[in-house]
Amino acid sequence: MRIAFDVSPLSHERTGVNNYIRGSLRGLADAAAREGHEVVAFAPTSPKGRAVISEAVAGFPIDLRLVGLPAAHWVRTAWSRLGRPPVERFLGPIDVLHFTDWMYPPQRAGLRATTIHDLVPLHFPEWVTARTRSMHASKYAHAAQTCDLMFANSAFTADDVAATLGFPRERVIVAHPGIGEAFASTGEAADLGRPYLLTVATLEPRKNLGTLVEAFRLLGDLGLTLAVVGGRGWGEQPQLAYPGVELLGRVDDDEIARLYRGAEIGRAHV
Repeated sequence: MRIAFDVSPLSHERTGVNNYIRGSLRGLADAAAREGHEVVAFAPTSPKGRAVISEAVAGFPIDLRLVGLPAAHWVRTAWSRLGRPPVERFLGPIDVLHFTDWMYPPQRAGLRATTIHDLVPLHFPEWVTARTRSMHASKYAHAAQTCDLMFANSAFTADDVAATLGFPRERVIVAHPGIGEAFASTGEAADLGRPYLLTVATLEPRKNLGTLVEAFRLLGDLGLTLAVVGGRGWGEQPQLAYPGVELLGRVDDDEIARLYRGAEIGRAHV
C-alpha cells in the first residue's frame, strides 16, 4: 500500500496541532514500515519551509517529496480550489491520501481522508484570523463532500464534525493525541524557586489566558507562581502583568517536559 500524507503545516512552528501531525506521521510511518507499506510525505512549501519540514521529519521511514515555491500558500489554495492536476501527477499512484487543514489536493483514485482538530473557525470565527476562517471553512465543506474517512483528536470533536458538517459519525475515527518520548514522568524537574502552576499555550485570544490569570488572582497569596509558556500569537494580547505571573516564552520540548515534572498543576491548550 502507498499512503500519501500532506506535511505542509510542518513548515511552521511546532505548537500543539503540528506536534499532533508530526506524531501521527511518525506512528503511521513506523506501522507502515513494519507491514511493508510506503508513506510518501509531501508538501508544496516555501524554500524556508523545505528546510523546516526536513528537520521535523528527519529519521522517519518515509519518502519525502517537497517542492519549494514562492507564494506557496497561494499555490496550495489555487490547487485545492481548481481541483487539478491530481496529486498522482507528482507522486505517482497512491492508495490513500491524507490531507491537512492547509489544502485539499485532488486525487484520481484511492481512499481519501483528513484530520479535523476542532471547528473553532465555524463556531467562533472571532477567535481566528480571516485567513484561517477562509482556509478552514473551505476545507471543512470539501472534506464533508469528498472524504471516505475523517480523524478527530477527541470524541467531542468527532461528534461535532458529524453534527455540524453532516458527515456520518461512524466514519469519523477518534485518534487521541499521544505523548512524546521527552515527556516521560521520570527525569529532571524544573525549579522556579517556589511551587508553581504551569500553562502552555500560544498567546492569543482563543486560549482564554486572561481568565486563567483572573482565577490565579482569586487564589490570593498562596506562595505560588503561575508560569506561562508560549510565544506571541495573533490578535490582542492577554493581560498577563500580575504579581506572581512569570512569562517564560517559547521553550523546547525537553524544557517543557522539565516544567511539567516540576509543576504542582499543569494546563495545556492546543
